[in-house]
Amino acid sequence: MTANAPKYRHPQHLDASKAGLADPLGTSQGSFWAILAIILFAFAFGGGGSKYGLANLVVQLAALVALGLHRRAFFDFWKTAPIILRVLIGLSVALPIAYTIPLPPSVWSALPGRELMVQSYDLLGGQVWASASVDPIRTLLALTALLVPLALLAIGWSVTAERIIWVGWAIVAIGLINFLIGIPQVLSNGETGLLYPENPMPGVLFGTFANRNSTGLFLVGALMLAAFLPMIPRLIRAEAAVRVGVCLLLIVAIVLTRSRTALVLAMIPLGLAALRMILTRARPRNGWLVIAPAVLILAILAGLMVAAPGRVNDVAERFDNTGDARSYIWDDATYSAGRYWPAGSGTGTFDDVFQVDESLENMTVRRAGRAHNDYIEVAIEAGLPGLILVAAWLLVLTWLSWRARLSRDRWIAWSGSAILLTIALQSITDYPLRNMSLLTFASFALLMLIRFGASTTPKETQEVLP
Repeated sequence: MTANAPKYRHPQHLDASKAGLADPLGTSQGSFWAILAIILFAFAFGGGGSKYGLANLVVQLAALVALGLHRRAFFDFWKTAPIILRVLIGLSVALPIAYTIPLPPSVWSALPGRELMVQSYDLLGGQVWASASVDPIRTLLALTALLVPLALLAIGWSVTAERIIWVGWAIVAIGLINFLIGIPQVLSNGETGLLYPENPMPGVLFGTFANRNSTGLFLVGALMLAAFLPMIPRLIRAEAAVRVGVCLLLIVAIVLTRSRTALVLAMIPLGLAALRMILTRARPRNGWLVIAPAVLILAILAGLMVAAPGRVNDVAERFDNTGDARSYIWDDATYSAGRYWPAGSGTGTFDDVFQVDESLENMTVRRAGRAHNDYIEVAIEAGLPGLILVAAWLLVLTWLSWRARLSRDRWIAWSGSAILLTIALQSITDYPLRNMSLLTFASFALLMLIRFGASTTPKETQEVLP
């Protein structure tokens, strides 16, 4: 926002009273602290992925406590949220549950890829009832991961627009904290400050994550929020310095992750900012605030090349690396997907089934762990139903983003959809939603898109926020 910009107005449709709550202010305030606590727990303990089950359990218990304390907001969400959203959420929860339902031997043994299970049970003395998942325990663990994003979305539904913006700025602050945590990680070449030391990489910023690609993606999302969220009232006078300074720090942090995907995806918030300037026809004296990050990133890179050319060269060399093992993993993973098609092996079971199908010539001393392409991994685990569900989510998100063009808060809504876009794009070469931190972040981005994308006004009075 700029000094001459209209003050941000709270969309009336977001008032808790419109949702049928008896005490909107009290409910909103309590829900605000609840979703803020969920986010803090998610980023403090949830960045390690499935290897850190106890840490993930802490996040899930925090979400469960929040749901228990805000049952009214939770049930209100299921009454007032758009029906298409409730249907997709219901299907997303029902799919892993369906894989855990016991089936008679004649049914589960007829599913594709169950030959080894049939042989194993024959050796044990006969066929028994079993679920469609080849490992129902892992499927149940995958199901519990949905608790956190569901809790944030449902409780956040009763939070007012102003407080959602406060949560957004809190996430930006978490991005800066990741930068501070990453400074000793980079300066010590990975010998100090790593929260997940099993995969040290000299000179790389990890922050609170175990995967630098996840760190970079989160920082790109934080950059999106820093560029587009309305400024907190107390800081409006210093908006130019605060917004540009925060964006610069986040850009530096993204570079230090040395994540190729994050560096490419960082162009999305910068490009969206430039598009905003063009569409709003910003006056020259105010427009520079929008394009400043895009201009200053060049100065930052130039400064890094002078002060630390080795860091920049390391990042550049990663784009020339053609020996990436992902392509070999994809070959074997595609074969696994075909073997279990169209039923799938069960959500959360990739690591089990991939060990059977991994070819000897592609094996290394390290386990693949993931398909490094979430769409292929969904095809393996959930088969055709899973891919249809993913496609449905993408179509609905596209429709919500298109609908947001009529909102007076369109740029806030589009920042949420842009965050989801970056997650969808990184999912082509990685697995961003396989850790609790980014799964929670995605849920918050969805909350922003839906809530701010519906704040419509009559066409004759519509105004574009700067």
